[in-house]
Amino acid sequence: MPGLAFEDDFDGPDLDRSHWLPSYLPQWSSREQAAARYTLADGQLRLRIDADQPPWCPEFDGDVRVSSLQTGVFAGPLGSGIGQHRFTPEVVVREEQEPRRLWTPRYGRIEVRMAAPAAPDVMVALWMIGYEDEPERSAEICVCEIFGSEVAPDRALVGMGVHPFGDPRISDEFEKVEVRVDVRALHTYAVEWRPERIEFFVDDARRKVVDQSPDYPVQLMLSLYAFGPPSEPERYPEEFVVDHVRGYRLD
Repeated sequence: MPGLAFEDDFDGPDLDRSHWLPSYLPQWSSREQAAARYTLADGQLRLRIDADQPPWCPEFDGDVRVSSLQTGVFAGPLGSGIGQHRFTPEVVVREEQEPRRLWTPRYGRIEVRMAAPAAPDVMVALWMIGYEDEPERSAEICVCEIFGSEVAPDRALVGMGVHPFGDPRISDEFEKVEVRVDVRALHTYAVEWRPERIEFFVDDARRKVVDQSPDYPVQLMLSLYAFGPPSEPERYPEEFVVDHVRGYRLD
């Protein structure tokens, strides 16, 4: 497809820091506490949660552990409530962040080729959030969201759609679509995001259309979550395999 604007095939020996910041919403926690664990090998990224990995923000998000990459960060001064994806009103900036926009597209095709784990206490996602340099620029476009508890050998529920968060112009329009493939193998999940609508695809088959669209730059969030305290330590590490992430300009 013409118009390639962003590509990471994870072929290098380490993470490309010109593409990704390896901490999850660090303004609400810290870069160290929210740091992703990962490996790169054989042209694939493996986001990882280990048995000894601490919760990323235990005061406000309980036992949730996260390994996540993002393509930008924006937050206000220490102690303020200004920052991306303020997931609860109680959080304030606990570590100041230098604003960074590594790749923050406005419209285009964004795709990930990935394999989802089937462990019952994990979830994986590629989602995009407004850069939020203005509070209302905060909607989410969820390219795909897969809970391990909703994965079977021949099918899975794949979440896709939009959430408004602080954007009054967007209505919540999200659903879990049954996809009859083995999501534990590599498949391609994508959106084609235009000013008037967003189309959602799995392996180039259109699965959902949303007739509304955020009209401001967003950043990518590529995430592996584990919920609750570690159980069955022999199951760890939990891994989320990603073959590539690409972005294209659309005519």
